[in-house]
Amino acid sequence: MSWTKDYDLDHIGIAVKSLDEGKVFYQALGISEMEVETVESEKVKVGFITLKNGSRIELLEPTSNDSAVAKFLDKRGPGIHHICLRVQNIRDVMKKLKDKGLKVLSDEPKRGAHNCLVAFVHPASAGGVLVELSEKEKP
Repeated sequence: MSWTKDYDLDHIGIAVKSLDEGKVFYQALGISEMEVETVESEKVKVGFITLKNGSRIELLEPTSNDSAVAKFLDKRGPGIHHICLRVQNIRDVMKKLKDKGLKVLSDEPKRGAHNCLVAFVHPASAGGVLVELSEKEKP
């Protein structure tokens, strides 16, 4: 199995105080379309900007002061929050990482944006970067 064939960059998550503020830069580039969705489980409103190669920028606006994104903004301010890798079988990937002693932040994936199954890998296990794993719902 080749790792490079099994993973794609799905998106880069950027914490913003508001989607309206966050999209200003992308509008200046000429990007006007942004798909917006609320992810109740993470207490965020997300704005997806799809790029030419299919990868996306995900702007994350907290919907609650106790959300992980709100805490991130309080501590660090706006900026890159996480990167997301698209995987084929999230449970297998989670098990593989845990078997290697890496810290996955949940025992089971949960529903995220676009009805994908998602799980997060602790930054201490991923070179200081919060990594989201995402599996698209199978048709």
